[in-house]
Order: sequence, then C-alpha cells, then structure tokens
Amino acid sequence: MAPHLAAVTDLDELIEYYRRPPIGVRANMIFSADGAAAFAGRAGPLSDPLDQALLRELRGFADVVLVGAGTVRAEHYGPVRVDAMPHRWPPGRPIPPIAVVSLSGFLPDTLFADPTQRPILVTSRCAADERGLRADQRRDVLIAGEHTVEVSDVVAQFRARGLSRVLCEGGPTLLDELVAADAVDEICVTLSPTLAGVQDVGHGRGALTSPLRMSLDHALTHADYLYLKYSRRR
Repeated sequence: MAPHLAAVTDLDELIEYYRRPPIGVRANMIFSADGAAAFAGRAGPLSDPLDQALLRELRGFADVVLVGAGTVRAEHYGPVRVDAMPHRWPPGRPIPPIAVVSLSGFLPDTLFADPTQRPILVTSRCAADERGLRADQRRDVLIAGEHTVEVSDVVAQFRARGLSRVLCEGGPTLLDELVAADAVDEICVTLSPTLAGVQDVGHGRGALTSPLRMSLDHALTHADYLYLKYSRRR
C-alpha cells in the first residue's frame, strides 16, 4: 500500500492518520532537522501547538504510557489529563497510567497530582531490593530484569496485565533500548523545522547488527513541520 502524502490543516485532520495503534509498542518522538531529540535537555523547544496536541491525543489510543525517568523530570510530567484534550475522551475508556523506567526510584511530585491515577515505577530486582522500592498508596511497581530494566520483559508484563497498546514517549535512551530489543512496532516522528546543534541525549547499547527496516505509512505537513509514521511489517 502506498503511503499517504498530504498537507493537513488542523488536529481534526491530523489525528485521523493515527487512529489504529498497533498491538505492541508505538513510539512517538520529535527531532530537529539536524537530528537532535532535545534542546537544552528538553524536547519542548522543538515542538509547536499542533505537535503538542498530537502527543496528548495519541495517549487516547494507548493502554499505558511508557517514559524514561530523565524525560519525566525534564518535561515535568504529570498524570494523563483527559480535560486537556480538545477531543472527547471515548466513553468508558480507562485513562492510561504513566509508567516510568527508573533504577533510582525517584519520581517527581508532579506525577502524583491526581491520587486516582497511580504512576507505575518500572525498575530492576536489584534496584528494588537495594532501595526498598515497593508499591504503596501513591504508586505501583513493576519489576523487570535483575540488574537493569529489560524492556522486552516490561512489554510482556504489560500485555499480561491487559495493557497491550504501549505508547513510548522517549527519551532517546529508552527508545534505543526498545529498538535494540526489537520491541518497536510503530514509530511516529515529528520533524521540526529547527536546527538544535549537537545535544547530549544518551547513547544506544549497540546491540543491533544492522538497521531495522520500517515501512512508511504517511508523510504529512503543517506549518513547516513534517509528521511521519513508520510501521513494522511483522
């Protein structure tokens, strides 16, 4: 099937191209035109209102939102806010929890703004034992891996809990780990019309022996931004 190539005028038109999330991991990232994933440690300066609205809307198609601890702290993450979405939340659809990968166990207070939405701390067995990381009234805890977090195990445990549609919002290190584990089924990329220079945004583990080939589903433009979606043909 040929990819869709089009210019979009607003969020209503844009979101129609994202309504069928895969069973598995959908990653959503923004990059500058020169390949940076952040500026001054944050992705926000690369974004615009439509890209930010897309990020919020993609959560409406997910069962769980998976994020690295560095991104959560840098971007001041809070719980998923249904009232912040310009589109109506589907009736009866559970609000996806924010799952944070962290060995330190430190989660910012902003994540606990809504007591009815408990974040999930994703950590390793050793980290949990050494730091006493247990589920409590504020958070749930998911143990995946002995010394480091094994992302393939994370995805498997999510699926066992009925959280089969995973939205990964970065950062680059977590995305690298998911790619190395061959766990990414779809990636949504916003290409920002900016130059950000060389940024310190983490490094992959180098586990791949060759690049993984994806198929282009669409290439959409709005206000000099380019919205791309690639998927695996498993």
